[in-house]
Amino acid sequence: MRDSVTIVGASLAGLRSAETLRRDGFGGRISLIGDEPHQPYDRPPLSKQVLAGDWEPERALLTPAEKLEPLGLDLRLGVRATGLDVAARELEVDGVAEPFDGLLIATGARCRTLPGTGGPVAVHTLRTLDDCLAIRAALDDGARRMVVIGAGFIGAEVASVAVGRGTSVTLVEALPAPFARVLGQEMGAVVADVHVANGVDLRCGVGVSSVAGEPGAMTVAMADGSDVYADLVVVGIGVVPNTEWLEGSGLTLDDGVVCDPTCLAAPNVVAAGDVARWTDPRTGESMRVEHWDNAVEQGRHAARRLLATDEEAEVFAPVPWFWSDQYDRKIQLAGRPHPDDEVRVVDGSTDERRFAAFYGRRGQLTAVLGMNRPRQVMQGRGLLEQGVGWDDALAVAAGWD
Repeated sequence: MRDSVTIVGASLAGLRSAETLRRDGFGGRISLIGDEPHQPYDRPPLSKQVLAGDWEPERALLTPAEKLEPLGLDLRLGVRATGLDVAARELEVDGVAEPFDGLLIATGARCRTLPGTGGPVAVHTLRTLDDCLAIRAALDDGARRMVVIGAGFIGAEVASVAVGRGTSVTLVEALPAPFARVLGQEMGAVVADVHVANGVDLRCGVGVSSVAGEPGAMTVAMADGSDVYADLVVVGIGVVPNTEWLEGSGLTLDDGVVCDPTCLAAPNVVAAGDVARWTDPRTGESMRVEHWDNAVEQGRHAARRLLATDEEAEVFAPVPWFWSDQYDRKIQLAGRPHPDDEVRVVDGSTDERRFAAFYGRRGQLTAVLGMNRPRQVMQGRGLLEQGVGWDDALAVAAGWD
């Protein structure tokens, strides 16, 4: 029986793991350590409601103060984990070593930066609450020309919000279509049409050479020789898991903290959320998932794994799922598609941008994508959980109303 649990990362996964420990009856000390000064907050609203100005930052808190207090947490904000010795069971916090009994790592990830863009104030990334408020302040101050570099889900949502605020947006993507690496080129082209229909200057298949200038007078030099002028620039080109502080710790690191299928990274150590890499027992694939739903479910699972014996431990076998709000479209994806999967529209129409599509590979259903089709996506997710084959899945979809 453990006397205490230390959670590094005052994140969604970190907080949900703490709540799970208390809900399951753990009465020992729970320390929740976070490097930001803010109470744990939700990230999806940062590129949606908070950025749009529809919500104030307090509304994005994951748990109101009155509900956080009963958890009895040793909440330590504004401090940083700087090292770990698994064998000695010591965690280093701001350079000071302290013992741990059980450790849950939920340090998440940080944004990739574009080389050569560290100087101008008007070049932003969006990961934290402070990032969001800085971009919102620029929009509030009258920025009317925005360049978004990277048409992934964060970049696409930022573009959508900015258009809604009356800002002219150029969206730049090095791939042939937005989300081509995730959704494949065919479905990526459908998403591209949504942005173009809403007035975005979408430039695909071209990279960025440099960004120069000052706030209100930025020049983005494109690899094709053209220039785009902007008041501010937002870079959304993916994230890097926060594992540098774990070098030499005794953990295996490989684009994340490597765990077994139960989320155990080492004796007495588990990981959850964006930083965790584990082997999916459904497919045998080594995976690291950056979705909101995964952070919730893996945080809960890892907390229980930390208290379980090896005999009691269960594998973590989710069907990944996420959503993205862009303009008046809600895009949802369940499963793990590959760009070369077969894609079949099973409901609605891509021309109307209201549809559900199945992805399949080697006779298996691998994913379901929906645009303004939430019911069909949830039904498809159920088929994925059951491991339904491709032909059987198509037969089920044929019976949908």
